[in-house]
Amino acid sequence: MGRVVLVTGVARQLGGRFVRRMLREPDVDRVVGVDAVQPPHHLGGAEFVRIDIRQPVVAELLAEYGVDTVVHLDVSGFQLLPGSRAGVKETNVIGTMQLLGACQKTPSVRRLVVKSSTNVYGSSSRDPGVFDETTPAKSLPGGGFTKDIVEVEGYVRGFARRRPDVAVTVLRFANILGPTADTPLAEYFKLPVLPTVLGYDPRLQFVHEDDVIEVLRISAGEPRRGTLNAGTFNIAGDGVLLLSQAARRLGKPTLPLLLPAVRWTGAVLRSVGVTDFSTEQIRLLTHGRAVETVQMREVLGFEPRHTTAGTFADFARCHGPGLLPPERLSHAVDRIEEVVRHG
Repeated sequence: MGRVVLVTGVARQLGGRFVRRMLREPDVDRVVGVDAVQPPHHLGGAEFVRIDIRQPVVAELLAEYGVDTVVHLDVSGFQLLPGSRAGVKETNVIGTMQLLGACQKTPSVRRLVVKSSTNVYGSSSRDPGVFDETTPAKSLPGGGFTKDIVEVEGYVRGFARRRPDVAVTVLRFANILGPTADTPLAEYFKLPVLPTVLGYDPRLQFVHEDDVIEVLRISAGEPRRGTLNAGTFNIAGDGVLLLSQAARRLGKPTLPLLLPAVRWTGAVLRSVGVTDFSTEQIRLLTHGRAVETVQMREVLGFEPRHTTAGTFADFARCHGPGLLPPERLSHAVDRIEEVVRHG
């Protein structure tokens, strides 16, 4: 009998791609994808079960299919369908709690992979030059996606203590970019004019969506000789880019604003449905963030194919200026100018 892999969050592009990739693994017999909404893309030969992981029924699903590997991708800073921030938090935190409880009660589960984020380190003026996996955040998050990630990782550590027989891997991804990436930062870079914080030019790191799929595949499989598919790992492409460099490579102008005006601009952009300009994103675009990836290479045994600069270049090739309809562009720019004049 081959492995049975359950993947959460398959309605997102990343989840759908990963499911299709796992179907090609020779030692995998069955892949089960779950989400609360119907995926807009095909899942190949995987079985899709429409369930909300916040509900206890997920435990029945693990037992019914005899799942041995769980890959938890349903942790995100925004949701696919319109709704409140509370709904996102419930899926991230309550959904993870329910999933971990189900895994704890299912003897067949032997491997757990959890998608996390380098957001867990936060972004502040007091940050070190580079974070490694043991570096604590300089300030505790007051809310938002960063707080969700901190809570999620806390619950995962508790699960690892209760089920030491399960190999648990937490992957802290840098900002994910690529031709099909549907992340908040990707949406920011699609804007025709990039609002920036006056006086700041933050360092940014990216990881290519293709590398994300590959490191998830490695983490969900059996360890290769000399590697260990368990632990917490930063995942990022080599190098950093300044925000100003990223803007130039996109061929887009920046709009430097005082920090309060950036916050107002974010609210304006959200109101016209342009992008999710969250508090965490504003902090990142102020102070930046860079992480160390030695453990990724030496312990996990993963070498990204794309550098940070290469990842951004691939994104830029597919997302140049003029992506927004003219009427939305005009509306957004007019609102931003109004804020700057009267804010």
